[in-house]
Formats: sequence, structure tokens, C-alpha cells
Amino acid sequence: MRPAAREGSKVARSCEVCGKGPVHGNQISHAHNVSSRVWYPNVQRIKVVVGRGTRKRMRVCTRCMRSGAVVKAVS
Repeated sequence: MRPAAREGSKVARSCEVCGKGPVHGNQISHAHNVSSRVWYPNVQRIKVVVGRGTRKRMRVCTRCMRSGAVVKAVS
């Protein structure tokens, strides 16, 4: 797989407001078997108000929606 194609998949799973993206770590079982795993942020694709009332579809994490970093556009 090309490096550019891999970067495209990471961009799709990251927040466009705060830049939060996938985090890598280890999954450890009770018997201490270690395997790698990934935690993904809860990213939703919503319409937001940008600038002077312009509506734009963005990928935003739920933390940014809850904190008021973006304003959802009324349909």
C-alpha cells in the first residue's frame, strides 16, 4: 500500500477542529499476552456553521461538539 493511501485513511478518522486522531497501544490479556490495538476518537460527520453563516460538512469529534467549539447548522 502506498504511504499516501495510508495517510488518507488516518485523516478520515481524525477531528478537523482539534486534530484528535487514532492512538496506538497494547491490549494485555489476563495471561499477559500482548497484542497491538488502536483507539479511535468518536468522529461524526456533521454540518457546521463556518465564518459568516457559511455551512460546511466537517468531521468533528463529540468532545468538540459538546464543548461548543463548533456550531451545528440547522437543516
